[in-house]
This record gives sequence, C-alpha cells and structure tokens, in this order.
Amino acid sequence: MTNNIEGKIVVITGASSGLGEATAKALSAQGATVVLGARRQDRIQSLARALTSGGGKAIAVTTDVTDRAQVKTLVDTAVEAYGGIDVMINNAGLMPQAPLERFQVDEWDRMIDVNLKGVLYGIAAALPYMQQQKSGHFINVSSVAGHKVGPGFAVYAATKFAVRAMSEGLRQEVKPYNIRTTVISPGAVATELPDSVTDPETAERIRKFYAESAIPADSFARAVAFAISQPEDVDINEILFRPTRQAV
Repeated sequence: MTNNIEGKIVVITGASSGLGEATAKALSAQGATVVLGARRQDRIQSLARALTSGGGKAIAVTTDVTDRAQVKTLVDTAVEAYGGIDVMINNAGLMPQAPLERFQVDEWDRMIDVNLKGVLYGIAAALPYMQQQKSGHFINVSSVAGHKVGPGFAVYAATKFAVRAMSEGLRQEVKPYNIRTTVISPGAVATELPDSVTDPETAERIRKFYAESAIPADSFARAVAFAISQPEDVDINEILFRPTRQAV
C-alpha cells in the first residue's frame, strides 16, 4: 500500500538531524523522493547516500534557511532534478530559550530569522511551482510552545505562534490552487533543540525535562506521513501532539 506517499517529491529543511532526518528516513522508506536541506553538508550528504544505497531517491543541498536565495536554490534543485515538488516541509528551527531579562538579543534575532523567516522563505520558494501545478502540500513545524507560553519561552513561543498564524493564512489563500497545508506542533521530542539553549539555568531545566519526557523523533515522522497519506481531497490542517507523560 502506497498511502499516497510513494513517488512524491518532498523537500525537507533542517534535514541533518532530529525531526527532519527521521522524516526523511520514514518517507523514503515509503517510496518518496526526498530532497534534503541543512547547513551541515556532511550530515545531509551522508543521509542521502544511506537512503540511496537502500534503494531510495535522495539528494542533498546545503541550505541555510536564513538565506532566501539558498532556500530558493534548494527548491529549484528539486524541481530541476525530479520535475516538480509535491511537499515542502519547513522544519528547520532553533530553541535558545532564556528569560527576556537576560537580553540575549542576538538569539532573539536568530530565532526570528530561522523559525519565522525561514518558513516564509520556504513558502516563497515552493508556492509558485505549486500554483503552476495546481497541487502541493506545505507542512510547517510549530510547537506546543506555539499554543502555550511559559517563562523563558517568550521569543521562541512568539515565533511558533507566528508559524501557526502564517499557516492558517496560507491555508485560506491557496484554495484556488488545490494546495494542502498542515502545521504540526510537537511537544518534547528527542532532538538537538535543547543543545541550542545557552543560558545555563534554562539549559539545565530543559535538559532535565527532555531526559524525563522526550519521545523519539519518529513520532513526528509518523504525524507527517499521516498528513501526506490522506486522499488529495482531505486537508489535515493541524496536528498537536505531546509525550503521554508531558503535562505542559
């Protein structure tokens, strides 16, 4: 059973680890062609080789999502190599949490550039192709923090609330083009995200929380596969999930 995934051309940002890597593996195993974007060239090239050696189709394109031209190149490469783009997964993200009174302004800027503008650049790169095709699917990654704000989460949560708002606006605007939109909001999933927390007090709290609660990244990959696998006339707009033990 193909589940509407086999043969689809899927572009994934943040594909070098965590959610992106797990999703690339899961979709490739179900017959999708995956185009991997991330800054860490060695990691995505290694992943692409592993997927192709296992019989899949995959290419890697070094991509910093804060650079609009690089995101466009990522998508253009997918179209040039495979003739189109069926799914754009805007996954790249950072989570350097800290109380606002720490005034970590450089980290605020970086989160806005990656978590918010990176998603917009992905939309800008893929939407023209999907409009022309009259088909496609955007999957944007928010967070439980995009639904609930906590101390130290203000800027991160703001970016993730914004991803949800953008996704809903996009959903309404692309109806004439038969394009689907999904925003996925994970809770504590085992990824490298906690490693981006530089504030010592916050980092210790986050590491402890993730050590006690986090679930594997393939939980996210299954949510992605569920959304993509629906018949083309079914649009799964939002998925919010947490570890069963996570209260927040």
